[in-house]
Amino acid sequence: MSAKIWLKEYPEGVPAEIDPDRYDSLPDLIGKTCRKFADKPAYSNFGCSMSYAELDRLSRDFAAFLQGLPGLKKGERVAIMSPNLMQYPVALVGILRAGMTVVNVNPLYTPRELEHQLKDSGAKAIVIVENFANTLQQVIQKTQVEHVITTQLGDLLPVPKRWIVNFVVKRLKKMVPDWRIDGAIELRAALSRGAGAKLEPVSLAREDIAFLQYTGGTTGLSKGAMLTHRNILANIEQAGVWIGGSLKEGEEIVISPLPMYHIFCLTTTLYFMTLGVVNVLITNPRDLPAFVKELNNWKWSVLTGVNTLFNGLLNTPGFSGLDFSALKVVVGGGAAVLKPVAEKWQQITGRYLTEAYGLTETSPAASINRLGTPWNGTIGLPISSTEFSIRDDNFKELPVWTGEGDIEKSTGEICIRGPQVMKGYWQLPAETAKVLQDGWLKTGDVGNINAKGYVTITDRKKDMILVSGFNVYPNEIEGVVATHPGVLECAAVGVPDDKSGEAVKVVIVKKDPGLSQESVLEHCKRELTGYKIPKYVEFRDSLPKTPIGKILRRELRGK
Repeated sequence: MSAKIWLKEYPEGVPAEIDPDRYDSLPDLIGKTCRKFADKPAYSNFGCSMSYAELDRLSRDFAAFLQGLPGLKKGERVAIMSPNLMQYPVALVGILRAGMTVVNVNPLYTPRELEHQLKDSGAKAIVIVENFANTLQQVIQKTQVEHVITTQLGDLLPVPKRWIVNFVVKRLKKMVPDWRIDGAIELRAALSRGAGAKLEPVSLAREDIAFLQYTGGTTGLSKGAMLTHRNILANIEQAGVWIGGSLKEGEEIVISPLPMYHIFCLTTTLYFMTLGVVNVLITNPRDLPAFVKELNNWKWSVLTGVNTLFNGLLNTPGFSGLDFSALKVVVGGGAAVLKPVAEKWQQITGRYLTEAYGLTETSPAASINRLGTPWNGTIGLPISSTEFSIRDDNFKELPVWTGEGDIEKSTGEICIRGPQVMKGYWQLPAETAKVLQDGWLKTGDVGNINAKGYVTITDRKKDMILVSGFNVYPNEIEGVVATHPGVLECAAVGVPDDKSGEAVKVVIVKKDPGLSQESVLEHCKRELTGYKIPKYVEFRDSLPKTPIGKILRRELRGK
């Protein structure tokens, strides 16, 4: 779109363009940040904190350790498989400082899912919390992983809390399944070894890959979006000019319940570091009563989350009685923020819930609503240095929706261009070519832009299902369900769900007349992460199909 009509709607002080080249690399930015706020707490977890100086020292030690491992050179992929713990930022920053690429892994992955991601990325090393080491043990021989660094939940807490947490988790709650991986080294030993080693300087270019961030694919297997240092630096800068004016350096307390392996939390965490905030990492946000209890310990000013999380908090006893006087910014992303949730949030907290939009492929932020404004049903305005364009199936640009005439003539695929758009998909040039054209990213989302520049999503071009902000692809679900011996054929679709936005429904034609819903779900639980498991199982005599035999998923959604 040649005329950036949205610029007139920008809040005062937000520039049309940002400079994505202010810093040479993420380690350059993080290093300057850690020195600037050295004495301030950077992260808090389990009631303990880590200063920016400690983060700087520990990440340096970890980087030096990684550089000393055989076969690990600049650009090598190193995976992290962990929930939100203080080990996460230490490992993440350490990998980047070593000149290597971070591969974020969902710790709840099944062996099948983990094997694919490790093999596809070619990761040679992995940092993994012991609770999930049994999963790795099952597949490590099929991957290129040569170095395993393990950690227990409490490993970066001070004594005696470290001992207590680790004892309770392992011995009392028995949350660590038995595992054995020969040659694995404990993180604390790795840090100790790195402390005595020299960190070799690494020359990083802005176009070097910082993260291989995996997202679902139409092939049913997740793809690694190549996010460069420049992509992430640009998105940090874009977030800063939009919401930074509401925040004060060194004074804010940020609550991070979303997992750091998810792109939304990953980038916002890096951005908030530049403000010298205290970032409170929530290890298990599904335990809402414990989450509310933790919130009560802080005069928190920033919260990021997804619609389901906000809805869960609103319905948890004790939340409405919290002190919201310091709250400044609440941003919802990853999935649509629903009107009843936004309105109830404002009613209880006295603050507006701001909806933003993005994708893994855009690092992730692409548009956001103005802070301090009510819910409006849109995903907001394109952020600085970002263009949105609505295109038809022939990639022809469609006109702005003026509010008159047929809205369908202004509705098409949302395409995005900006410095935060990924380099492409890892080792998948054909898949990359499908979504990147003339610098534009084809999002697969369908919508329109109104005369003021606000963007509305109306549908999804692809069949992706969005469960609590996580992408679920029908092909993957169908691939798993189809392996059940009692299934003749199947199709997976997304259906509206009050709790998660969408839920997975699988429609099955039986091969075995005795096939039960319970049998299907048990099969899925062995192969799929929790949010991918179908919530609904329906049996039919046949599935609707095209003349050439392609299953018509759209006909299944409406029934």
